[in-house]
Amino acid sequence: MRATKEQDFKALVDNHPQAIMLATREPRITYVNRMFHAVTGYREQEVLGAPPSILSSGLHSPDFYQEMWKCLEERREWEGVIWNRRKNGETYPQWLSIYPVRHDETELYAGVFMDIGDVAAGDERLASLAYYDPLTELPNRTLFQEFLQARVAQRATRDTCLAVIFIDLDFFKGVNDLHGHETGDRLLQQAALCIQSVLGKDDVVARLSGDEFAAIVELERREALEDVCERLIAAFRSPVIVGHREFFLSASLGVAVYPGHGRTSVELLQNADRAMHSAKRAGRACYRTYSAVDSELGIHEQRMSEALITSLKTAPEEFSVVYQPQYELGSGQVTGMEVLLRWQHPDYGPISPGEFVPMAEQRGYIHELTEQLVRCILQDLAVMPDRLRAGLRLALNISARQIADFRLDKLLEPLFQRLDDLDWMPELEITETHLMNLSKGLLQRLEYFGNRGVRIAIDDFGTGYSSLAYLHTLPVHVLKIDRQFIKSLENRGHDSRIVSAVLGIAEALQLEVVAEGIETGNQCSALRQMGCHRGQGYWLARPEPWSKVINQFVD
Repeated sequence: MRATKEQDFKALVDNHPQAIMLATREPRITYVNRMFHAVTGYREQEVLGAPPSILSSGLHSPDFYQEMWKCLEERREWEGVIWNRRKNGETYPQWLSIYPVRHDETELYAGVFMDIGDVAAGDERLASLAYYDPLTELPNRTLFQEFLQARVAQRATRDTCLAVIFIDLDFFKGVNDLHGHETGDRLLQQAALCIQSVLGKDDVVARLSGDEFAAIVELERREALEDVCERLIAAFRSPVIVGHREFFLSASLGVAVYPGHGRTSVELLQNADRAMHSAKRAGRACYRTYSAVDSELGIHEQRMSEALITSLKTAPEEFSVVYQPQYELGSGQVTGMEVLLRWQHPDYGPISPGEFVPMAEQRGYIHELTEQLVRCILQDLAVMPDRLRAGLRLALNISARQIADFRLDKLLEPLFQRLDDLDWMPELEITETHLMNLSKGLLQRLEYFGNRGVRIAIDDFGTGYSSLAYLHTLPVHVLKIDRQFIKSLENRGHDSRIVSAVLGIAEALQLEVVAEGIETGNQCSALRQMGCHRGQGYWLARPEPWSKVINQFVD
């Protein structure tokens, strides 16, 4: 009866869909099932009596196995990924479960494992193990790191070029938002196919998360890496068709090469990621190889970004404003002021608005930054002398990204009301390069503000790509000539002709002109002679706190 049960048990184990191995504590292999041969390539008679180390890939340190045995002793089980070697010498990742069993008063260890490097072999079990991305059927971040760790460990026996390529789709979120996640998912599947079409069969491609992919590439020569990156960029230039609709994607790539850009899998992936962000900053749809200098810039930017978010949420006292008076150049009278936000961090000191304002825009915190601007202005305007001049203008910079945000109305309303009380006029400045890309809906929002008595100014005019036909349709009242054209006015060179042209355009369109960055008396005289209406700059007045400039606005 017992023999019959053992035969039934053996038949059950022999036909189990996963490989099974029994070993003694010595350890020696005492039993393997049929699937063991399918996975490892070893037949039963080749491994019985041999130590389990016959399967070892040599990729794990002694510490790894010590931790495994410690876990077995304490928890009576161990489960995880381990890299082993087949009979033909190929290394592969296993999902291995080990637990003790007793047989005929003898304690044995049962090892149950499967090859997780083969998608088809695992079928739906692989998804449950969370090692593959179910959408693209590519390895996910966890398995990619396992592959990368193994490749790095093998470098002693290989003389090829090992590189990690970090791939991020450009503007993918906009596609998702506009066309829905189902379309986005199908685009991700197509993107995975684009990447695989370029890389070789021995290269590893993974989807790390969202629209981020990564690849492990081994090449005979490092010079060939440039060609691979160029072909990856080109692969996204052709339209991707989803549901009878063409989509045009692009990708930004970052490259890290072993060992110069990292000696561990973690360093390589991290530095490839940093290089990818350098490609984003360079304009997207390109690739960049890791640079320590770029990395330092990226780390600095991340630290500043985290500090900005923390300060906006927890330390409003770090923000303040200064006011730079604006003058009528013909008469020398004060006509108003521009408000400039300042950020003083306790650790990093004063941070330039040229650094933290774009950062707030990119990270989605520009509304919170404008909240601090308005709060500081209202706080200053609460401290008023008895007699202030009427008709002054208060100019503040507003991000084009905020124009469509209806929270802006509620945020600005108390400021507009206070300016009405003072008989002052608000002026919203928007950078030219942003204004040229406004949609019809956003232009209607500007018209709405204009109808409320708010003047709209184009800041940094001359640095963008305005056309006269487009400029004529914009609901703007003021052009601010960028400081770079004011600098060389004294030379009467090319830039002075640009200023003259801007003044001519403004006169034809009945717009007012403000010159910013006036730093010398000669510049001021030249602008006055050319008929420029208003000006501001260090030669006229430096930006100062409210307490220092308030006397200039007394009637």
